[in-house]
Amino acid sequence: MQRSDHDIEEASGRFEQSANNLDRATSTEAEHDILARDPLPLMGKSAVVTGVSRRAAIGYATACRLAAYGASVFCHHFSPHDDEQAWGGDDMEAVLAGVRAHLIGDARVADLHADFVDPEAPARVIDAAIEEFGTIDALICNQAMSGSDGAVGELSAADLDRHWAVDARASILLTQAFMTHHEEGSTASIVFLTSGQGLGPMPGEVAYAAAKAAIAGVTTTIADELADRGIRVNTVNPGPVDTGYMTEETWRMVEPMFPLGRFGQPDDAARLLAWLLTDEAAWISGQIINSEGGFGRWRPHGH
Repeated sequence: MQRSDHDIEEASGRFEQSANNLDRATSTEAEHDILARDPLPLMGKSAVVTGVSRRAAIGYATACRLAAYGASVFCHHFSPHDDEQAWGGDDMEAVLAGVRAHLIGDARVADLHADFVDPEAPARVIDAAIEEFGTIDALICNQAMSGSDGAVGELSAADLDRHWAVDARASILLTQAFMTHHEEGSTASIVFLTSGQGLGPMPGEVAYAAAKAAIAGVTTTIADELADRGIRVNTVNPGPVDTGYMTEETWRMVEPMFPLGRFGQPDDAARLLAWLLTDEAAWISGQIINSEGGFGRWRPHGH
């Protein structure tokens, strides 16, 4: 059967349209591949997380996240501090096993017990991580001291010094040791943890608030000093997080202050901390990030 010139022209048009559609589909597929989120954004990387002592806390949740993202994780812990608190300590073998359960491929977990009141301890932690993994790509300074605190007029010099040593000095010393081992030409990320002391009062926690304010206050300076080395530095205030201390009575009292209808959970902080280590956060440095779920200190308390 013979086709008219019109039929041939129409068929040619349909072919050209199909080819254009295929080109657009191929282009869209390629663009999707480029922009799709990497399910293992830390594969082949290694990270140090301090304060990984309890399965109910931020350090553990963060270490698990990093492992699930493909990283090898070096966990610092100091259980005697938790043993002294009302919530008590945890089984460190169970803590480390929980992190290992999230490992991908040949990634590994290693650990070290160290008291950051000792000024030599931060360097020992980093040295041990280097010995274990060869290199370190990230550092999350999650350690914190609870207790030994009070209001103005109730504090000793020793109280202030202990909080400074653990909550601020250790993070700076960890950073110095990390910097010493950083490979020139490679990128890396450091994240400090602060609290909400700049957003509202923290009654009875003057020593803790002062030390955490110090680490937040020096973030911009440290970020600037390390930027030329390819090291990003940020600080996170995770907001109020239930790490095992929340009771029903306490929740009833503070519930109106949380518009999302719940208190913070350790993994809320862990997701942000882990993300800051990935390439998706490559343009973020020198920032203090408040992640509080809309926590409204100004809202009335419950009863």
